[in-house]
Amino acid sequence: MEYSLRAYQASDEGPVNELAGSAFEQYANEFDDWEGFRQKIQQMSKLAATAEIIVAEVGSKIVGAAVYVGPHRSKAEFFKPEWAVMRMLVVSPAARGQGIGRALTEACLHRARRDRCEILALHTSNIMAVALAMYLKMGFAFYSAAPDIHGVKYGVYTTRVSA
Repeated sequence: MEYSLRAYQASDEGPVNELAGSAFEQYANEFDDWEGFRQKIQQMSKLAATAEIIVAEVGSKIVGAAVYVGPHRSKAEFFKPEWAVMRMLVVSPAARGQGIGRALTEACLHRARRDRCEILALHTSNIMAVALAMYLKMGFAFYSAAPDIHGVKYGVYTTRVSA
C-alpha cells in the first residue's frame, strides 16, 4: 500500500474526525463512557487551531493522522511546557500494518527536531498494545502515570529527540 504524508487542510475536517472515531472503535468496551469519549475524539480537527495535524493518505483517501504540539504550546498539564507532544495517532483499521503509524510518529520527531526540542512525549494506554509496542521499539519509555480517561489508565511516554 503506497501512502504519503502531508499537512492537514481545512477540507480534511470530516474525514479526519470520522477516522478518529473508527480508529478507536475497537476499544469501545474498555471506556466506561464510550459515547462521551467518541464525541471528544471525533473533534480531532479542532486541534489544528493550536497544533499541526499530519495526515497520511492513499490516493485521495485519508488513512491516518497525528497531531504535533510544539514546545510551549497549549497542552495537558502532565506534559512539561518545553516538551513537544504527539497526540491522537490514528490509523484506519484497514490500513494498519503498513508502517503508517511509524511514519506519522517519525514525522512528529522530525518536527520536534525542527523546533529544537529535546523530548517528544505522548500518552497512551496498555489497551493499545500494538501502538505501545511500536512506541517502545522506537525508543519511548514510560515516564509517569497520566490521569485516567473515561475509566482507562494512561501513561506518559517520552523519547529523546536526536539532532
